[in-house]
Amino acid sequence: MTNLRRAFGRWLRLRRRLKRFRRTRRLINPAGKGEGPLRAQLLSVEQMEAYGRSLAHAHKVRMEPTRERLLERLQSNQKVLGEANDLLNDLVREELRISPAGEWLLDNYHVIEEQIQLARRHLPKGYSRQLPSLSLGPLRGLPRVYALTIEAVSHGDGRIDGDTLRRFIAAYQTVAPLKMGELWAVPIMLRLALLENLRRMAAQVMSDGADRRLASSWARTINRAAIESPGDVVLTVADMARSTPPLTGAFVSELTRRLDGRTGPLALPSAWLEQWVAASGYRIDELVSAESQQQAADQVSIGNSIGSLRFLATMDWKGFVEDMSVVDRRLREDAAGIYGQMDFGTRDAYRHVIEKIARSSGASEDEVAGVAVTLARDHAASEVPRQQSAHVGYWLLDAGLDQTLDVVARTAPGYRRARLRPQRYPLWAYLIPIAAFIAGATWAVSSSGYGDIPLWIVVSLSIVIFSELGIALVNWLATLLVSPRPLPRMDFSTGIPEAYRSVVAVPTMLSSIRGIDGLVEGMEVRFLANRDAQLRFVLLTDFLDAPTPSLPEDEELLAHAAAEIERLNRRYAPEKLDRFFLLHRPRQWNAAEGAWMGYERKRGKLSALNALILEGEHAPFMRMVGDVSALRHAKYVITLDTDTRLPRDAAREFVATLAHPLNHPVIDPQRDVVVRGYGILQPSVGSSLGGGGPS
Repeated sequence: MTNLRRAFGRWLRLRRRLKRFRRTRRLINPAGKGEGPLRAQLLSVEQMEAYGRSLAHAHKVRMEPTRERLLERLQSNQKVLGEANDLLNDLVREELRISPAGEWLLDNYHVIEEQIQLARRHLPKGYSRQLPSLSLGPLRGLPRVYALTIEAVSHGDGRIDGDTLRRFIAAYQTVAPLKMGELWAVPIMLRLALLENLRRMAAQVMSDGADRRLASSWARTINRAAIESPGDVVLTVADMARSTPPLTGAFVSELTRRLDGRTGPLALPSAWLEQWVAASGYRIDELVSAESQQQAADQVSIGNSIGSLRFLATMDWKGFVEDMSVVDRRLREDAAGIYGQMDFGTRDAYRHVIEKIARSSGASEDEVAGVAVTLARDHAASEVPRQQSAHVGYWLLDAGLDQTLDVVARTAPGYRRARLRPQRYPLWAYLIPIAAFIAGATWAVSSSGYGDIPLWIVVSLSIVIFSELGIALVNWLATLLVSPRPLPRMDFSTGIPEAYRSVVAVPTMLSSIRGIDGLVEGMEVRFLANRDAQLRFVLLTDFLDAPTPSLPEDEELLAHAAAEIERLNRRYAPEKLDRFFLLHRPRQWNAAEGAWMGYERKRGKLSALNALILEGEHAPFMRMVGDVSALRHAKYVITLDTDTRLPRDAAREFVATLAHPLNHPVIDPQRDVVVRGYGILQPSVGSSLGGGGPS
């Protein structure tokens, strides 16, 4: 009876062990599907360049949209990596040894989770379908740029560095240029390729972990039998043999390590293990050595892949895209020489226009860019101001866009005229929806019954009420349907050029000592947020309206304001040209107002400032603090209310926007009005008291 109970217990343990092993295997087999790590021959930088050119010749590409597969794969990768993390945590709780690669996965799983979330956020549904895909090979139907990143990961054993990647992509493009969308997709595709590699490594780690767990379980059973009932060792070994354990390096090395010795009762399992391994054509030391080598290789691959995921967050992808873009290189041939001096956002806007034209017309992006460059070169001396017509932006964002679309359509027989969203909408497109809403709402109210009130009163009131509601509704819909288009801007990130020296002016009144202190403090805050050698800060002041030309407190207020401005200059410009200025005007009699006041108040102060800048006219001011010669010939004036803040580097951005040639005002000589560009810009700037923005 005792032997029967012992045999039954042994059978139950064997059944539980096999059940747990098969459950683990069910997790591993769908995950791996026979896919090994992305590990190919390591190539040097020069070899990667040659390989990039050979790939470009070998790839067969199709432009039609394909089925979305990358999101599905990302979801599957997330599941497998999560299961691997759970298994590794179980092994740690069971105090079982895990491989160095498993330790890397366990210690850096938070990094992997973060990268998966980033990949989900940067890979919207349908994004990869629009990218050119491969029509042949094992990656058939997947985006071409994804195949390139798979190759980069494989031949670097998971290690990505910027120089090798740049030269690999550049070599590929000498044969087959990538589209702008593909270049922007490189970082997300690299992230997906690295996660794919980690998924395959995780499947290997799970397989090895399951084998070690099984070997550890059998070793415990054999060691316990050897101590408690040596006669049962034979039966335990027979049970293990019947269970067909996996002949893997992980299983054999773990079982060998955990068997306490090769003498006494353990001599039989050790001998069986040697015979079992030999019957398959191996030796135990060979399997153990191979297992150690595999662990070392897996550790390097996982370490490289996780390090590369971290690297993706630090690389300058904007610079990478511009360096790799054939469109960017073509646009830098801009006849006006403006393109290379613009900020990145503006250059990218130009490239996006080219991308849209190419997609809609059937032309290549390089061809579209070439058309814009050629038109700019050919029209450099046209009736349009030269700096505009000689600039490629005129033919991509401005009045020359229609001509660009026509020329692109005529470039080749198969091309068609691109259809783009209109840059401007006619007034009727705004007024008709408002009128339709007012008419419908008015009709609904007037037909619903209104008692003894005359119809004309109901209709009049309805028009007044619903006009406001209709305007608000149409304005709200316009913000949803029409995307804002940022104005092009120059790159003044290193400082405003001397030719664009500008003045920040605050028109105000001197009312009290405390008020002056607030004005000076506000001026200092604006300066600290916008420190630039070519910016000057001016306080344009008047006294309050009065019944007489002067009041007793005037002199004290003016002296205090002058002293505060001088203090700022001593503090921030002790040995250079003054940065802060006070320009104060006297009161003049205004018969219409019946009071002594500053001439035309705010507008008058600004006119006097313009006269000082342009002509050196000092007469309008009774007191000037600071060397006003520094204000002469300033290019732009930024006017702020006293309660308006000037965010960090906002002044530099304003000047950079006005300095762009497409924003320069073009004046119709007959009508004397600005027909293109801008004479005044009124951006939205925060107010500390809820007041208005720049005036």
